[in-house]
Amino acid sequence: MPDPTIQADAIIFGGGVAGLWTLHELTRRGRAAILLEARALGQGQTLWSQGIIHGGLKYTLTGLLTGSAEAIRDMPALWRRCLAGEGTPDLRGVRLRAPSCWLWQTASLMSRVGMIGARVGLRVAPEVVEPARRPAVLRACPGTVAELAEQVIEPASLIAALAAPHAGRLMLTDPERTTLSADASGATVHAAFAGRGAVLRAPAVILTAGNGNAHLRRLAGLDPAAMQVRPLRMVLLRADPDRLPELNGHCVDGSRTRVTITTTADDSGRRVWQIGGQVAEDGVSMTPDEAIAHARAELLASVPGLNTEHAEWSTYDAPRAELAAGGKRPEDVSLAEDGPIITAFPTKLALAPRLADRAAEAVARRAPTPTGPGSCAPEGWPAPAVAAGPWDEPRPWRPDRETRPARG
Repeated sequence: MPDPTIQADAIIFGGGVAGLWTLHELTRRGRAAILLEARALGQGQTLWSQGIIHGGLKYTLTGLLTGSAEAIRDMPALWRRCLAGEGTPDLRGVRLRAPSCWLWQTASLMSRVGMIGARVGLRVAPEVVEPARRPAVLRACPGTVAELAEQVIEPASLIAALAAPHAGRLMLTDPERTTLSADASGATVHAAFAGRGAVLRAPAVILTAGNGNAHLRRLAGLDPAAMQVRPLRMVLLRADPDRLPELNGHCVDGSRTRVTITTTADDSGRRVWQIGGQVAEDGVSMTPDEAIAHARAELLASVPGLNTEHAEWSTYDAPRAELAAGGKRPEDVSLAEDGPIITAFPTKLALAPRLADRAAEAVARRAPTPTGPGSCAPEGWPAPAVAAGPWDEPRPWRPDRETRPARG
């Protein structure tokens, strides 16, 4: 029996937040769209992220309204409506890690300057809180503590909520046996999985697979050098809930975020801190052990009185795939359009709605008349599951005592 042939307005590669939000936007506009995922939904950049719905504060620490801040400053309000069920997509099923972030400073002069500059042109600006309103973990901080109305979400629950209405449009595929070709009339994908095959045709293919976009561009005969990958090395800290407090926010030091901390829980109920910010950039040039030692020192300097004695440490690499920008972070979402192939990068989790809107407009230029949002996946084709967070994947963990500098 020949493989079934499916006609769609758009075929999406990559089931992270960018691909799933784009799938939602296309179907909302009456488009027939289907999404292919080679591993698990959210695996990679979405599940590596810290889940902060940024409003641009970290891009204004110099006191200027940068292009990055301008692009992202309206996102918290849009997400807040969706998370409350007042916008589309309906994200009421998404679990909040925290309704807001904390912003605090160290005792350094540069830290105080950074806090002053972090207000320019924002929709969401920090509000200084009195000492009595500080969370217990920040009571000993010598500088200002402010609250920032940036929600922190659990990325896995976001992926589940975005995927749920589109089960019939999601296909798990074998990347070694899936092909992509394109010409002036559109694109053809030969999808395969577990002995089954399907032929998908559409006037537009949208690549939202993050690092996987390089491979997909090669399949389509396009130059992968149109994109870049910026390395980051995140650090994890875990302990029982009574040993590690909840904390979500940024320690600001001058024009940088010295550390960014978000809190989640692993499958065993232990509390886990994801530690990013400047330490994630610093850690790229270090071994994992060196990155942990550096993060520990920065954390103890940023959160006075923190006791990590009963905690464990680990790291994971979280490279950021973006449109090529000379190794610098792009200021906004980016789309590279090569005939029917649209390579898309959201830059930040919070910018996924903005990317989806632009991708849908790019599809409309290729297919002016929608064919309808019907289900596209072949009957009985398996759908991908939601990925586990990096803290629940097998990885080495080091007791805190092994990360301490040797005594002289």
